[in-house]
Amino acid sequence: MKKFAALLLALALLVPAMAQAQEKVLMMATTTSTDNTGLLDELMPEFTKDSGIDIRWTAIGTGKALAMGRNCDVDVLLVHAPGAEKKFVKDGHGVDRTQLMYNDFVIVGPAADPAHVKGMPIEKALKAIAAAKAPFASRGDNSGTNKKEISLWKAAGMAVPDKADWYMQLGQGMLKTLNVAAQKGAYTMTDRGTWIKYMDVNKGKTSLKIVVEGDKVLFNQYSAIAINPAVCPKAKVELANEFIAWMASPKAQKAIGEFRLLGKQLFTPNAGK
Repeated sequence: MKKFAALLLALALLVPAMAQAQEKVLMMATTTSTDNTGLLDELMPEFTKDSGIDIRWTAIGTGKALAMGRNCDVDVLLVHAPGAEKKFVKDGHGVDRTQLMYNDFVIVGPAADPAHVKGMPIEKALKAIAAAKAPFASRGDNSGTNKKEISLWKAAGMAVPDKADWYMQLGQGMLKTLNVAAQKGAYTMTDRGTWIKYMDVNKGKTSLKIVVEGDKVLFNQYSAIAINPAVCPKAKVELANEFIAWMASPKAQKAIGEFRLLGKQLFTPNAGK
């Protein structure tokens, strides 16, 4: 009888402990670029070691990540579509928006550069690609990169050429889109971090080259947003805020700035700026 009572006591103590352990799991939706580049694999073990929080993430386009947030499927977002993010927070789905790091977008294309866009400003380059009817591979997945690309076509005074036979909407992540662009001899737009990862994977051997870069409008900001518990009662906002604070900390910001592939920096930290 005493053994049975002791067993019941042990179980009674175990259940709250298990519940507490479950509460230390943080679910995140993030962009493919933070995952594909290996940045999260580099940082998250340190975050878990410092916080005791087990973070698990799904890497998808920013549009789908925001949808997961609206559907209360995750606790925190790490995304890169500022306009959509601000609307997400304004509509009450997110709590604040914290800038963490940035890189930039570039246009890559065949070394032969059939549209002759090398060194052009981005708007002129897109007009030249359209005029030449040169193949262009678009992610076509409502990601942050895809949203930016669409905004650039419009800024160039053109409708998105989604009905043109030279314009390919792939519905794919960035690495797969780069592979298709290489196979088809097409131009595409990519974030620089994923481009460096692509070069690393292919050991620098690719038919694609950067042809447009450095334009101020190609700036690519990454930010974190905690899901609003007033809208999603099960959202673990305290754990989400702990993650965001850690990512904005001097330790994490230093690690972000030091993260490299092929000797090149992929992201620049800018929390608090």
